[in-house]
Amino acid sequence: MENYQVNQDGFYGDFGGAYIPEILYGCVENLKNNYLKIIQSNNFKKEFEQLLHDYVGRPSPLYYAHRLSEKYGCRIYLKREDLNHTGAHKINNTIGQILLAKRLGKKRIIAETGAGQHGVATATVCALMNMECIVYMGKTDVERQHINVQKMQMLGATVYPVTSGNMTLKDATNEAIRDWCCHPSDTHYIIGSTVGPHPYPDLVARLQSVISEEIKKQLLEKEGRDYPDYLIACVGGGSNAAGTIYHYLDNENVKIVLAEAGGKGVDSGLSAATIQLGKIGIIHGARTLVMQNEDGQIEEPYSISAGLDYPGIGPIHANLSAVGRAQVLAINDNEALDSAFELTRTEGIIPALESAHALGALRKIKFNPDDIVVLTISGRGDKDMDTYINYYHQK
Repeated sequence: MENYQVNQDGFYGDFGGAYIPEILYGCVENLKNNYLKIIQSNNFKKEFEQLLHDYVGRPSPLYYAHRLSEKYGCRIYLKREDLNHTGAHKINNTIGQILLAKRLGKKRIIAETGAGQHGVATATVCALMNMECIVYMGKTDVERQHINVQKMQMLGATVYPVTSGNMTLKDATNEAIRDWCCHPSDTHYIIGSTVGPHPYPDLVARLQSVISEEIKKQLLEKEGRDYPDYLIACVGGGSNAAGTIYHYLDNENVKIVLAEAGGKGVDSGLSAATIQLGKIGIIHGARTLVMQNEDGQIEEPYSISAGLDYPGIGPIHANLSAVGRAQVLAINDNEALDSAFELTRTEGIIPALESAHALGALRKIKFNPDDIVVLTISGRGDKDMDTYINYYHQK
């Protein structure tokens, strides 16, 4: 059976690797040589699991969505990452990475953020572990997600609004990498998704794999078997998706559906559907699918959701799509917004806009009545209320 995990050179099929400036070679190499030893050690596992349990509030519930199931004619379970401390899946990764940074002797933490969820999660663990925290965030996103900026500041982080490019996630990542180049020895860069140079995509996927680990146990309890027929998750860089599917990659009974941001439509010129639109290129240290023009310049992505408008995609997902293991659907802004309102009205759960894209995939799949579907609600919708209310008033 095909193995969908990373190989020893840091590649998933044709995608991945580490394409980095010379100055960062030492710290990326250090991370690569030590991350598995550290995260597989008993003392790391013990501290990580205890914090996930006592601080984050895991395991997150697997909730049977009765009315949503009725509507789509199958059995839909929601993996409730929105109920974690800080309101999203991002905290799973930041807890793990700060424990890793401590063991590597780093003193200063930097991060990039789009929707602000990863920024808040990073600021949270830095406050917890008494570490200096610098977060880079595009100016456009600072305005769109001002509550999250205020949270980061309250937690003691310094937030730098980035004014280059489109002033969104890509540009924030560029600035974070620049900072890292200036302080390579004492700084750990907590990347928030399954992107960046090897070993980051694998590191983040492993830390997030607690999601699928829990799904297996919870499904066994509820359905008498530990795997669903469908796994559905939204994908920007792809960390909540990687965590959701990690322990199921080799189980061919499980269909994987990834929902990316279609924006105003895949052919509209305003989209972030990287798997549909991207060509192979290099972005932020990895070879993957990238939205680019004929000259290889990166195209600016667009999505109503600040967490999905990234012009690349995690190499793990680029590979799963290329080899046909995952089905990738582009969900447009309006489909995501309608699906968010549908969830609030049928189940009383307000999802993050990112997660609403995963919900948007439900209407595009023909289910059988006995299909078991697990859909990850990657975050809660507090940060998106302005967008939701504006949409509600326009209708």
